Amino acid sequence: MKPDQNAPRDRMTMKNKLSEVSLFKQRAAFAGGFIVFAFSLLIIRYGWLQLMQHEVYATQSENNRIHLEAIAPPRGFIYDRNGVLLADNRPTFALVVNRQQAGDLDEMIRQLTPIINLMPEEVERFKKRLRVSRRYESVPIRSRMSEEDLASFSERRYLFPGVSAENDISRYYPQGELFAHVLGYVARISEKEQKSLDSAAYAGTNLIGKLGIERYYESALHGRVGYQHVETNAFGRQIRVLKRTPPERGTDLTLSLDIQLQQIAHEQLAGRRGAIVALDPRDGAVLAFVSNPGFDPNLFVGGIPSSLYNGLRDHLDRPLYNRALQGVYPPGSTIKPFEGLGGIHYGLVDWDYRISDPGYFMLPGVNHRFRDWKKQGHGIVNLTSAIEESCDTYFYQLSDRMGVDRFHDWMAEFGFGKDTGIDLVNEKTGTLPSVAWKRQRLNAPWYRGEMMSVGIGQGYFTATPLQIALATAIVANRGHKIRPHLLLSSSDPLVKAELPAPEPIAFNGTPEDWDKMHFAMREVVHGAHGTAGRLRIGLEGYDIAGKTGTAQVKGIKQGETYDESKLDERHYDHAWFMGFAPVDDPVIAVAVLVENGKHGSSTAAPIARSLFDYEINRVMAAPPVLDTDEDSGE
Repeated sequence: MKPDQNAPRDRMTMKNKLSEVSLFKQRAAFAGGFIVFAFSLLIIRYGWLQLMQHEVYATQSENNRIHLEAIAPPRGFIYDRNGVLLADNRPTFALVVNRQQAGDLDEMIRQLTPIINLMPEEVERFKKRLRVSRRYESVPIRSRMSEEDLASFSERRYLFPGVSAENDISRYYPQGELFAHVLGYVARISEKEQKSLDSAAYAGTNLIGKLGIERYYESALHGRVGYQHVETNAFGRQIRVLKRTPPERGTDLTLSLDIQLQQIAHEQLAGRRGAIVALDPRDGAVLAFVSNPGFDPNLFVGGIPSSLYNGLRDHLDRPLYNRALQGVYPPGSTIKPFEGLGGIHYGLVDWDYRISDPGYFMLPGVNHRFRDWKKQGHGIVNLTSAIEESCDTYFYQLSDRMGVDRFHDWMAEFGFGKDTGIDLVNEKTGTLPSVAWKRQRLNAPWYRGEMMSVGIGQGYFTATPLQIALATAIVANRGHKIRPHLLLSSSDPLVKAELPAPEPIAFNGTPEDWDKMHFAMREVVHGAHGTAGRLRIGLEGYDIAGKTGTAQVKGIKQGETYDESKLDERHYDHAWFMGFAPVDDPVIAVAVLVENGKHGSSTAAPIARSLFDYEINRVMAAPPVLDTDEDSGE
């Protein structure tokens, strides 16, 4: 049968098995070659990683379980001159977060808040610290955990990967508010401070000195950071310490302060606003430094709640304000001894120069009367009696003859109008007026009548209690400039107070002039008409030289009479007393200010007496210093 010529052609095509076999072999060979090539690349890459890159990846793998951690150094201790501890370190626990292991931080904070009662300000500080810290660093979310918080967190520790309670050291001030204004305090490093700090020196450190000695000697107190290599598991928990470089504790400081003298001064100011500064006039060592009211510096160490801080900041009595260092007040009649020496220096008066005081002073051609505090006047007075009785009229005349610029230059010799150089921060300079000062500050000329108020420590003239104490010490040591200082010694010989050698002020008088001024100031206490005569009652074994002062807070118009009963308590006069003892060989100089204390003689002077009694008795009871000079022949 013949094939149908009209049938479709594809039905006539036959399979070519040889061709199909050949095509399959080609495809199989290509696939096999590709697989061999791919495996070859993998083997080559694996060999490269194992042989050539072994150390690189071994190190990276090791770093996944071994971490370098900074160890914060303990701060140096601070002692008083008797070895009493004023600033201590105490072990505590801090709750820290490792952001690489903690996961969602917002969720972690949300769950953690009810467990330990996290405050909003704590969360805010934590987030600020995160912004300036390295990713591998653990950041504290709460310092100084209480035992209750530690127990609550420990029960739920498994819920918070990357969060742990770690041993920490916290600053503690065992004397509370007694030394608050002089020691200052440490607190959390702020975001602004973090940017300017040496990150290596402060690695792992959360606290820094904010005020007082803690801030001034921060670099010495801080210490040196340590490090440790720690091995952790997959959950970030520490397994073991592989290597440790211990931190070095900061330098210990011993201050010239005496805790018992400080306690006496603090108790004397209890319930009053004011300040007391006591110096050793021989070298400027600060023996007592009190500002009242005070505060507990321990509140700031772990982060003070905003409500509590706002209460301290906005309190009417301003407990955070360091009155001894920053309080500027009209010094009143306390400046009269310094001014009187200026009259001697410029040759305007001598010790025999006398005036007749009718109870007021009038400038030529002016009807205004500059009144003396004693309405009927003091009669015939010289410089000695003018200081003993605090005669305003005498010093009206003297200051008018001296003029503001000579007054300025002379009073600057005693440290007014500038820093004293004490080893504290944020010292105020007060105001020592001059023609140039008024032109620059107020863009106004100086008027002759303005010198009357300045000459009795009022008007534009203001000073701090520290400045008054320093000026008193310079009179006590017969005119030698000294620098007030708190640091007595340290555990590091390189850390010491920078003290210039005492040098005499530029005085045109004689040594006898200093003796006569000492006598005049002695008469303030021991003279028949002395304004602080009550101080000599029961006084035995030594004499006191001093000067009272009363500084107006609210001005009185011409012709008006000062009536305390019509004034608010905060408008009462400020009470001052400055002095030194013993007169013949001074070992202590004191300045006392009581805000709105009315009268220096009745309010401030008795406070100074209590300090004199303690210090003189202490010095007299001290064993004598033996002469160990081999060449003395004894």
